[in-house]
Parts: sequence; C-alpha cells; structure tokens
Amino acid sequence: MIASLPMYDRDETAQANDRFWQGIRTKLGYGPKALTRDCDAASDWLNPDLLLSQTCGYPYRAGLHGKVSLVGTPDYGLPDCPPGYYYSVMVVRADDPRNDLPAFADAPMAYNSASSQSGWAAPQNHAAGMGFCFSNTVATGGHHASARAVAEGRADIAAIDGLTWELLARYDDFAKGLRIVDRTNPTPTLPYITALRRDADAIYTAISRAIEGLSPQDRDVLHLKGLVAIPAGDYLSVPNPAAPAA
Repeated sequence: MIASLPMYDRDETAQANDRFWQGIRTKLGYGPKALTRDCDAASDWLNPDLLLSQTCGYPYRAGLHGKVSLVGTPDYGLPDCPPGYYYSVMVVRADDPRNDLPAFADAPMAYNSASSQSGWAAPQNHAAGMGFCFSNTVATGGHHASARAVAEGRADIAAIDGLTWELLARYDDFAKGLRIVDRTNPTPTLPYITALRRDADAIYTAISRAIEGLSPQDRDVLHLKGLVAIPAGDYLSVPNPAAPAA
C-alpha cells in the first residue's frame, strides 16, 4: 500500500507529517509503516495500491475524478476563507512600484505547473475576470522555485498557494523581499484521495480523529484545523483555463 502527503512536506514539516501519518494509521488500524517520499505523485494517485495521498483540485477535476475516491478536504484556517478553501497570493518584489494586478498583464509570470490550481488556473481565472490573461510565462516546476524566480528577478509575479506562502514566509529568508499585490478568489483546497476500492468513509474518520489527536505544536506546524467534506461537484465547477503557450 502507498501513503503519501506530498503537497506541504518540507524539512521543517516532515516530522510533524510523519506523526500525523502514524496517527492516521493507528486510527485506521492498517497501512504502510512510513510515508512514501521522493515519489511520482501523479503515478501514485492512479495506483490501485493507493491508500492515501493529497492531490490538487486541477488534476482532480481534469483527470482523477471517477478514477479515485475523494476522501475529504483539510481545513488550513486561511483568513477570509470558508473551511476547506484556499486562495493563491500574487507575489511581487517588495520594491516593485506597481500596485494593481492589471499592471502586471504583460510581465513575466512564474508558474509551478500547468496542472496546478493555485499556480496556474487560479491566477488565469482571476486575471480573466479583470479582462486579461498572463501570456508571458516562466515555468519553474514548484511554488518555492516560482517565488524565488520573482525574488531573483527572473520573473515579476507569481501565484503561490496560500498555505505554501505562509510556509515560505515562516521558513525562507528570500520571502522577505516579496510582497502580496493581490489574491485570487477562494476555491476548495487540495483534497485527500484514495483508490476506488478503498473505504473512503473509514479513511475520513481516521484522518479526522488523527487531526484531533495531534499536539498543538504539530497542528501549528501543519496548519491543520480539521477535515471537511466538500462535494466533488464543487471541485468540478472550477473553470479550466487555457494551457500555457508551448
């Protein structure tokens, strides 16, 4: 069986994630002894041996819906968001004089992946509501790399997952040279999934109880407030923007 929590796993959160998984495993009564790391998350998501992982809203609605079971959605307690929702922050260099998003319409925008809700779909959908799209784009492969690209001047703006931004602001010195110029509308945050043949309700209960059993320190490190049940239709209703130009 495969269990992974890849989305917010970094050196500073790894031990808390390990304890979180042990709590889930204990409440569930079975599962691998340790989380899988350094894996191909996209392959794991469709592996019939998948017990638990966390995906992004965009790949869920664009390719995983109907092929995996939706377990539940973590609530990270982001400000001005309903439980289980998140947004992207649009970050720019602190000394950039531009103060509104349309001023960055032609600026190089760093994005982590074209299959990312927070890094690609959210900023493009947000920009479309203002009458433009980001067409001058720089692929980076990760939110951390996108934020660093802005800090180092290789891009002027990037959309960063709201929780990832909180982690960057807490742990990465280069983030001090960035500021938020805007943020996108909230959408359902990154859901937990399991293989179709698994008992998603039992896994939901185990995760919920494991969150309750976390120490205050681990809850703070992981920003976990609870688990909510968001219908699949709420994920599927988010628009898919055009892919970046080749």
